[in-house]
Amino acid sequence: MKKVILLFALPLVSLPQGVQNATFEGQPAIRLTNGKLELTVTEQGSTLAELWLADDPEKFNPFWNPVRMARELGHPAHFDGGAGVFVCVDGFGPPSKEEHAAGLPMHGEAHSQMFRIRSGRNGASTFATLSAHLPIVDENFTRTIRMNDGENVIHVESELESELGFDRPVNWAEHATLGSPFLASGETVVDISGSRSQTRPYEQVQYGEVHRRLASGKDFNWPMAPGLDGTPINIRETPGDPHYVDHATTLLDPARELEWATAINLKHHLLIGYLFRRAEYPWLQYWGWYPASGKFARGMEFATQPYDVPRREVITMGKMFDTPAFRWLPAKSKIGTHFLVFYTRVPDDFRKVDDVRLENGHIVIEDRAAAKQVTLASRSGL
Repeated sequence: MKKVILLFALPLVSLPQGVQNATFEGQPAIRLTNGKLELTVTEQGSTLAELWLADDPEKFNPFWNPVRMARELGHPAHFDGGAGVFVCVDGFGPPSKEEHAAGLPMHGEAHSQMFRIRSGRNGASTFATLSAHLPIVDENFTRTIRMNDGENVIHVESELESELGFDRPVNWAEHATLGSPFLASGETVVDISGSRSQTRPYEQVQYGEVHRRLASGKDFNWPMAPGLDGTPINIRETPGDPHYVDHATTLLDPARELEWATAINLKHHLLIGYLFRRAEYPWLQYWGWYPASGKFARGMEFATQPYDVPRREVITMGKMFDTPAFRWLPAKSKIGTHFLVFYTRVPDDFRKVDDVRLENGHIVIEDRAAAKQVTLASRSGL
């Protein structure tokens, strides 16, 4: 008697227009496209891992990729959720000894979790919603990323929900980080909407393969930070003779409702920036990693707190520069954040950003010395 084998075709899950399955350093991801930008988002951590202009044959990515850098140096590395723009929640900095024993990682749980992904279209907009439970802190985190067709802008909306029956302080940062080759000596400059600043306190000048070049725990006005010998150092610039590590924080402008941070690669005439609500992120931490290898990283980390330090230290601090260093998450409730990412070419003589603002459905980026403005359509506001 002959055996009859029946073959059944399984239905393929079709993705909406503007969404593709992808990988990032061997990890599952999705790619969102809108005709202007292409963005890779990882399943682990909901990390914004790669970004390039859709018409750029070089796919010049401004984001930090520590796995690629380690591989190019011949060092082993694995993706842990940290790259590009990754979220640090609930926690920004190292855990305490007790938290570490309980399994809480550096920078909170979210970047280490695998997220459920739902994607779709809404009119002329492509979106992906990523969600995960954070078991140690017993919170739910959801992130929705939207890209409107034909825009150089990405809208990121996030929500944190507590499953606990009591109010609690929350530590939350967007670890937005530039990386080489976009970040290069003599080529890349950073501007922000803040002035009142402080260098991070430290005990040792030597820090592994690099050295501190900024004085410890000194107040200053951005961008001229005090060096070890007291000489001011312009920290908007990427240093030459690399063997440095920098660390500082800036209180973003209290007179503004929307804050911003930008970086320009002056050689390639490309600008990446972030626009966000001051009520949600009043601080921006600058972390500069400039080893002799040239594999640079620079954090433009907008956050609820000045520095990435253990939560007990943040709560004990309470305030800095008369500004709170944490945010409350009420019992059995939700809080949210919004920010915009924009990436675009700029004119050859566009050298500095003096202002970024939302006006009538557009992001306006201004270089006053060059008397130039770059205007980007942004139907998704803040």
